[in-house]
Amino acid sequence: MLRQKLFVTGMVLLASTAACAEGRAAKTGTPARAPASASPAAKPGAQVRTKTLKNGLKVIVWADPDNPSVSLYDWFRVGSRNERPGITGLSHFFEHMMFNGAKKYGPGEFDRVMEAHGGRNNAYTSEDVTVYQDWFPRSALETIFDLEADRLQSLAIDPKMVESERGVVYSERRSGVDNNNAGMLMEQVQATAFVAHPYEIPVIGWPSDIESWKQEDLERYFRTYYAPNNATLIVVGAVTPEEIFSLAEKYLEPIPAQPAPEPVRTQEPPQQGERRVVVRKLAQAPLLQLAFHGVRGRDEDAPALDLLMRVLSDGDSSRLHRRLVEEEQVAINVQGLVGEGFDPSLTWLLVDLPPGGDLGKAESLLDAELAKVASAGITDAELRKAKNIVVADFWRNLETNSGRAKALGTYEVFHGDWQKLFRAPELYEAVTGEQVRKVAEKVFARNNRTVGVLVPEAGPDEAKKEAAQ
Repeated sequence: MLRQKLFVTGMVLLASTAACAEGRAAKTGTPARAPASASPAAKPGAQVRTKTLKNGLKVIVWADPDNPSVSLYDWFRVGSRNERPGITGLSHFFEHMMFNGAKKYGPGEFDRVMEAHGGRNNAYTSEDVTVYQDWFPRSALETIFDLEADRLQSLAIDPKMVESERGVVYSERRSGVDNNNAGMLMEQVQATAFVAHPYEIPVIGWPSDIESWKQEDLERYFRTYYAPNNATLIVVGAVTPEEIFSLAEKYLEPIPAQPAPEPVRTQEPPQQGERRVVVRKLAQAPLLQLAFHGVRGRDEDAPALDLLMRVLSDGDSSRLHRRLVEEEQVAINVQGLVGEGFDPSLTWLLVDLPPGGDLGKAESLLDAELAKVASAGITDAELRKAKNIVVADFWRNLETNSGRAKALGTYEVFHGDWQKLFRAPELYEAVTGEQVRKVAEKVFARNNRTVGVLVPEAGPDEAKKEAAQ
């Protein structure tokens, strides 16, 4: 089976993570329908139960007897944020290794057994977390717990498999960064935007580190971060809390806890002035990227920043699309990304220009729009539209088992409490236009940003032609 391995260079592909999970979940036959908690008579979260095992693993169950399928998400609090020079890329590397055999189920067996029972799986790594996703029929429930327990307790870190996966990871780096203009520029911008915090480390890892991980590095990293007390297990679908807790106690509770990982203490100091990155390489068209220091996932400003970015860059009717793409025609696409991690992350604006596009004009127009929203804010109509989109997306994401599992995990892991999930719509509804303007004024300050541009250079053939003219 060809598994789509997701890594994040800067924040690239972050928005597609949920889509990846939802797309794979759709193949398990999970129908789209109104979530049970959407009923006015139902108390939000009434179907959710939790239990913490003796080894520290927290298990969260959202039972839905009407759906014959099950989604299991295993969240580990480990990403490139937990790495250091010399071992960068290890979090993403273990995303690969976790599918390559353990004591009971050898190489290739995890996928083979799961597929034989009608299941599918995937995984992704970010700066903050590594998440493993299983989608399967209820009949496979105990088998899936057996598979998960085997790889968590007895993962085989075989030197031959390590070298094989090292090559796979390096190949991903070449395709996703080295040979990808947007990915390369984002990596350089992110590494420049952070001078102290480990968010400067690319999730895929730096080339020299990928080439030089040592066996003891791998074993220590796995023992530290793949401990049950560093994970949260989410199970949603045709189950009862009692049976999930019983299976977790049988298969997962015997796995011993480990000392808590060393916390990330470093805080990024305030940026004192604009930073700029210029990348010159063979390319058909220029790129413009702006990265601003933003907020943490649990910050009070997070809903206002989300609404602001939707007004600026969500869809063809957004401000930046209308201005840069339709009216001035200096860009062919404008995308906004909001990072909401454990620590203040980057908020991105990515502008794709046409061949021969004017980088200076595109940046000037973008600056004008950002200055306008920081001084005058957004209209009531824009705010209402953004809120409507957020609330519609919220309930739509809870229509599937996979969406629920991702949402529960996001709020439990990043916000500290899964119950906050069900208060999210009212938090967004309470945001005022002035709050949006203030967050724009703070985030979009020129001293708070790093600007990256990719300037196309001519290849050897083009250079010869230009020299001959």
